[in-house]
Parts: sequence; C-alpha cells; structure tokens
Amino acid sequence: MGNLAGATETALIVPVPAADAVVGAYRQALDHAAVWGVPAHVTIIYPFLPPDKITEAVIGELRDLLAPAGSFPCVFSRVSWFAQDVVWLAPDPAEPFRALTRLVWSRFPECPPYGGAHPEVIPHLTVGSTRRGELSALRRAAADVRGQLPVRADVDRVRLIAGTMGVRSWRTVAEFALAGA
Repeated sequence: MGNLAGATETALIVPVPAADAVVGAYRQALDHAAVWGVPAHVTIIYPFLPPDKITEAVIGELRDLLAPAGSFPCVFSRVSWFAQDVVWLAPDPAEPFRALTRLVWSRFPECPPYGGAHPEVIPHLTVGSTRRGELSALRRAAADVRGQLPVRADVDRVRLIAGTMGVRSWRTVAEFALAGA
C-alpha cells in the first residue's frame, strides 16, 4: 500500500489544522511528533497496527467503522499539563474523542491506546514536552498559547498515518470522513 514504505509505526489521529496558527511554531520547537511530520492533532489510537498489517481490508473496516460516527465541533480553550512533562490543549467536548477511541479499540483490541501505558485516556493536543524542550520553554509556550485561545475546530475526519522517528517521515495513508462531514 502507498505511504507505508519504510514505516515502523501507524496511528489514528484527528487532525486539527485550526490549531496550527496558535501552536505550530511551538510544536516545531517543543514536540518531537511535529518534527516527524505529524500535524497538530488529537490521538485516537497510537500505536495502531504494525505497517505490514495495514491492508485494503483494514482500510475498509476502518471506513465502515468510522463512517457512522458523527462529525462534531470542539473548542480548545484550556492549557493543561501532564505533570511538568507535557503541555497540551484540552478539547471541549472531550467525550466524542473518547468515543472514537473506544470504537476503534473495540474492533482492534490488540491496539490499546498508548500501548496500554495509561489507565485513563485523556484526549489532548500536545504543544510540547520535556523530551524536546526545557521546562522553562514549555512554561513560556503555555503562557503565550493561553493568551491566543480559544481555538475552534470542526472534527470531520480521522486520519491513518504511518512513519518512523525520522524527520518528516510520517505520511497520510488514508482518511475516514465522519457522518455529516
């Protein structure tokens, strides 16, 4: 399949292009995923299936699974933190993102969110982390971003992406429109 060559991982995300004007520069400096080429997003499932398991049948299953899920508006109006390690934007409402995660996970139980590392899935849009930036830089980013909120977005699709930890390696494999989109 196209856009899977050389990939070592896949993910299902909701792209949030409306956030780029507010968080784009900070993500490039402070979020490793942005350097990999992953757009501003809310994760639905990561990691998803290994790239060699992504087939036309899987794409069709995802399309059938996600098509009935309704599109929805959301607002990012709050900056939050995971400890002092990750600064992120909270979507409101968060429940539709959780519902999409549950929906995909129920069909692909071998793909728990974040590999099962976290007992609770908290939908979020990462601005930056201490994996890439200093805490002081994250605090400055949080303060600046807070002053530019809210960000309004219409969630109308889920995107399957694939890549590696290499610079600009992540690519779109498929997009799945949500009902009403």
